[in-house]
Amino acid sequence: MAAFKTSLFWLVIFISLGNSLVFSAFEFQVGGTQGWVVPPTNDSKVYNDWASENRFQMGNAIRFKYKKDSVMEVTEEDYKKCNSSHPNFFSNNGNTVYRFDHSGSFYFISGAAGHCEKGQRMIVKVMSADEESPLGKKSAGYRAAVFELGVSKLVFVQFVLFYVASLVF
Repeated sequence: MAAFKTSLFWLVIFISLGNSLVFSAFEFQVGGTQGWVVPPTNDSKVYNDWASENRFQMGNAIRFKYKKDSVMEVTEEDYKKCNSSHPNFFSNNGNTVYRFDHSGSFYFISGAAGHCEKGQRMIVKVMSADEESPLGKKSAGYRAAVFELGVSKLVFVQFVLFYVASLVF
């Protein structure tokens, strides 16, 4: 019985540590509740303003929600020209998640004709692991309350294990 208690104790500790690592990456909702849409004519910089208000780190993801549109990650040159002919990444599924796997600048445009020229484009600057935001704090701003299903299951398993451990100990 003592071996079971010790094993259960270490399992709870292991899952707790793993859970804290999982929650260190955030998912941001591009455009908030409006999603990835053509901005109003008087607010063509809305996406760059939004991106500059957030601090993105490697491992973070951004979610684009849209209808009858697409999202492309392009080079800086293609971004400036709204050129959608050679994207590095393309998706048109209406619910696109793009995860940042390295630091640097990422350039996004809409692939729908004329949308980029109307301001549906965005530059995201991803900090390296050793950088801090100008205010010395972690990511700020609107974070989507959407975590992948795997995280939810992990939290549930951790809860059950803590409950069982409280009964056993």
